[in-house]
Amino acid sequence: MTDIETAASVEAAGADVIACFVACVDEGPAIGADLAELAQRAGVDIAGVLDALHVTGAADDVGRVPLVLWDRTVLLLAVGTGDRDRTDTAALRRAAAAGARQATRDTTLAYVIPADLADGLDAGSAARAVAEGAGLGAYAYTTYRTKAHDAVRLDRIVLVPGDGVDADAVAAGMMWGRTVAEATNITRDLINTPPVFKRPPDLADRVVSLLDGTGVTARVLAGDELEQGGFGGLLGVGRGSSTEPRLVELLYDGTGGGAGAHVVLVGKGITFDSGGLSLKPSDSMATMKSDMSGAAAVVGAVLAAARLGMAPRVTGLLALAENMPGADATRVSDVLTHRDGTTVEVMNTDAEGRLVLADALAYGGELEPTAMIDVATLTGGQIVALGYRIAAIMGTDDGLLETLEDAARRAGERLWRLPLPDDYREQLRSEVADLKNVGKPRQAPSIVAGLFLSEFVGDVPWAHLDIAGPAFSDSGDGPLVPKGATGFGVRTLVAYLDALG
Repeated sequence: MTDIETAASVEAAGADVIACFVACVDEGPAIGADLAELAQRAGVDIAGVLDALHVTGAADDVGRVPLVLWDRTVLLLAVGTGDRDRTDTAALRRAAAAGARQATRDTTLAYVIPADLADGLDAGSAARAVAEGAGLGAYAYTTYRTKAHDAVRLDRIVLVPGDGVDADAVAAGMMWGRTVAEATNITRDLINTPPVFKRPPDLADRVVSLLDGTGVTARVLAGDELEQGGFGGLLGVGRGSSTEPRLVELLYDGTGGGAGAHVVLVGKGITFDSGGLSLKPSDSMATMKSDMSGAAAVVGAVLAAARLGMAPRVTGLLALAENMPGADATRVSDVLTHRDGTTVEVMNTDAEGRLVLADALAYGGELEPTAMIDVATLTGGQIVALGYRIAAIMGTDDGLLETLEDAARRAGERLWRLPLPDDYREQLRSEVADLKNVGKPRQAPSIVAGLFLSEFVGDVPWAHLDIAGPAFSDSGDGPLVPKGATGFGVRTLVAYLDALG
């Protein structure tokens, strides 16, 4: 990821590109004192230039103005934040991402953190949003691209406190925003990795390597340990693959002491989903390397919690398997026995995510957490109901759900609550086992999947995030959402953990 740091002044930053924020007001773009001072130093009528470029300060509006400063030519970006009365951290985060995407490649980009952009925005919060947005906007996955390409690429990103802005607050905010952006981009990298390079054993090893030296301990369960541990769902899904499944357990002890919150985060980690014997059409497999987005989001959240020294104790459980139609694959109507002894009749092998999550949730409940949250690309029904920009949330505890919803709002990610009506549970009734893994065709599949998972959480306050749509974008969606993996969920989980003190 591009380095993000601070400097005492724009001149000290040594930047090739300088980004200044302009808000939209009735009279045109609101030109702040820092932008005005730079333009005056360069001898440029900035108001006239922006008018000629039709820069209004609207969201995603970026005006590009060459200036001669300090005896060299630099590129000034006038980055719009939208309506001045509505300029908040979300607007700044998006504007910073837009600036990063418009910067010249292989350059140093400096952002000026202004004192007069909007009422109620403190320097620390502004710097946090800018660092986060810049880091996310500068992301590109180019690991396997060997020829010239047009992907975003910056040498450095530098945050500079504007006139009268608290430099210490900017530095603290920068460090927080940089950490969250780095964790989200690591999540994106894991998801974007081609499936042949992240089969369950490989992905488990990579996660352990990523967390080395962070204070997070990792334990990997495989083979006999899974058999003896009763992880029948995970083993059943992985049977059709030539590589065995893994359960990765991550532990961050937190800084709040043993009496504080203990949150278990559970991630679906299907490293590639062919559908198993209930084989998907070829077109539907094209993005199935992203079916481990939930597990990747958990990795990002645990990593950020450790680097930020958060108070809660956090356990991450990654249920990793490859769902393939091999000779020993689970058959339709086979029965699997899960960690807690529940038996499940598998009526669709393409509804495999809930089978691996069931084991991990049952195990997570044994750890006696204060709350348990699972994140999963679980159902196509979530996309039908809410599209590609909004994730579904459901669960057993209203207080937990409300706290997560508030965290998502602060993080700039969108959740929409779905119910878990008891009378829908009859769809899961099996004649030969305790449950079956699918309900009736085209009848509330996301809700029924949530009800299935709820059977394995016991009395622990629990929330389920179905991120099937927002986890991956075929075309990109604005400056914060690149084409490919989005890293959805990391920012929400970090904001939630932060709210716990």
